[in-house]
Amino acid sequence: MGIFDRFRNKDKAAPKEQASNIEQQKQETASQEQEVNTAGWDAITAACEKVYPTQKNPKHYGTLIDWQFGGNDPLEGISIYDGGDYWHFVTYGLSELYEKESENQEISGYGMEFTFKLKKDDYEDEEAEIRCICGILQSIARITFTQGEVFRAYEYLYTGQTQGIDTKMLSSITGFITIPDKEIKSVITPNGKVDFVEFIGATDAELTALRNKDMTVVELYEKIGSDITDYSRKSVV
Repeated sequence: MGIFDRFRNKDKAAPKEQASNIEQQKQETASQEQEVNTAGWDAITAACEKVYPTQKNPKHYGTLIDWQFGGNDPLEGISIYDGGDYWHFVTYGLSELYEKESENQEISGYGMEFTFKLKKDDYEDEEAEIRCICGILQSIARITFTQGEVFRAYEYLYTGQTQGIDTKMLSSITGFITIPDKEIKSVITPNGKVDFVEFIGATDAELTALRNKDMTVVELYEKIGSDITDYSRKSVV
């Protein structure tokens, strides 16, 4: 079983949809503690709105129980913007969203948030596929929270699984490479710098080639030719 397997069941696919939009989730957080400083959260939203200025209320998934209170999902929320041919996922929670807590003044939290672009297709259940990606992003973030691993651009994530990451496990996409998000640029927040690390789906053959050092991540990215993950894409190696 791969680390993503438990997210394929659509009943367990991802965090339940707690908030219909970003502002509602922020208001719910603020109701728990007066005068919450949301500068870090707002900086992420502002970076996204530079790319999607007309989408003030994107689809958004928030966790039911915060990680700090024993919840299973470390990310506080994931927004999904409509990119036309694809859905653009952006995480909230790997950086410091509220007050500055870490001693490193130069970076916010782990210094990163994740992004991902899923090609729109004739899915049997598009909502299930979206929730599945949310669950996978939570799973990757859990590696950071539990093991301290920081993901940077031009790395790869190989899990050893050979089944697809889609809900039906039919895709040849089994893992990821990373690049800097070309649209959502790094931001300097009151809590420090945040880089947006974009994950791109890769096949088992491609990931094996990277492990064997037959090519670099940059070379593979150039061969793929797109940062949009397409479940129907064939391997380029």
